[in-house]
Amino acid sequence: MLFQLYSDHAAMQLIGWVLVFCGLILMNELGRRTKIGGIIVFVAIPTLLTVYFIAAHVGAFGGPSNPTVAYMDGWFHYFKLYAADIGCVGFMMIKYKWGIGKEKWFAWFPWFIVAANIMIANVSDMESAIAAFKISGNLSGAWWASNEGVFIYGGWWNVVNALAGLINIFCMTGVVKLYTSKDKNHADMLWPDMTIWFIIAYDIWNFEYTYLNLPTHSWYCGVALLLAPTFANAFWNKGAWIQNRANTLAIWCMWAQVVPAFQLSSRFAAALPTIYGGATQNGITTMKLYESAIDLYNHQLGKTAAAGEAIAKMGITADPRMQGFVAVLAIVVNVVCITEIIRRAVKLKKNPYSNEVFTDTKDFKLAMERAKQ
Repeated sequence: MLFQLYSDHAAMQLIGWVLVFCGLILMNELGRRTKIGGIIVFVAIPTLLTVYFIAAHVGAFGGPSNPTVAYMDGWFHYFKLYAADIGCVGFMMIKYKWGIGKEKWFAWFPWFIVAANIMIANVSDMESAIAAFKISGNLSGAWWASNEGVFIYGGWWNVVNALAGLINIFCMTGVVKLYTSKDKNHADMLWPDMTIWFIIAYDIWNFEYTYLNLPTHSWYCGVALLLAPTFANAFWNKGAWIQNRANTLAIWCMWAQVVPAFQLSSRFAAALPTIYGGATQNGITTMKLYESAIDLYNHQLGKTAAAGEAIAKMGITADPRMQGFVAVLAIVVNVVCITEIIRRAVKLKKNPYSNEVFTDTKDFKLAMERAKQ
């Protein structure tokens, strides 16, 4: 099993998952259906939050004891929030034809922002692999503590997943073939050639990334967050997966940044992955892991053998079997996807990035039925 869902808190963790999943879908619908909804969710709220973050850092709203400052002060959290939100605003510019959103060259923006985010994740995976290698002298696995307050078990699986992520960048086809939907009451940015082939390859790779590098958050950001846009794309918003993905990612980052206790210490605290073998039986919570990891990091011991010693004292034994399995699955699926793209490109005698190659698929046809021509 991927997660330790057999404690006394399992029911609340499942309820928390459902709340996050449904909340993300509802907020995505609010942000995508009207211009005013998009402006409120992706412009007004982030602007207010920026003021809040700055004020908290200079001592307002509790200063150092403010949850955002205390638990979510790493650069990565802020970067993901604003990178995702910039993507949301850029997609709105394209679908509503605002400013440079009307320009043909700006059609490359979605590919660029997605590729940049994938590469950032790949670098993070390699950081974990390198940290593990420096500690143990090999890639068979070693614990280290990150500046996010997370104990990470780095190893060869990080390298394999980084390779899968690199391949995934080239699985985005029909890059400049973007459309605005012709829905009567609202508009979506459509990328018809981004079909289930890419979506599955991306979801498995990105789940593994969170599972490896954000393990104590992965129950929400690696499962609920990834399934919400995929669910919407499958049932009522065909062709707009990348818009759904950016929207839900930005929404989750805003929530997690302001209410970190939801996944750290509330009754809905995230379920722990199986990598933390024995944690549930020994009563080790997400918050306990955070406090120990951030203490090591603050004492500059995060990338030393002290991380493994701290884990051992808590009675936790590393169980990386699922980490390795999903990493292999991620690269296999992405290799299959890129192989299919190459096959189609050769058959059609087309550049798969400036042209669409999945035009005969159901996903593509359903998306094009919604597109303005």
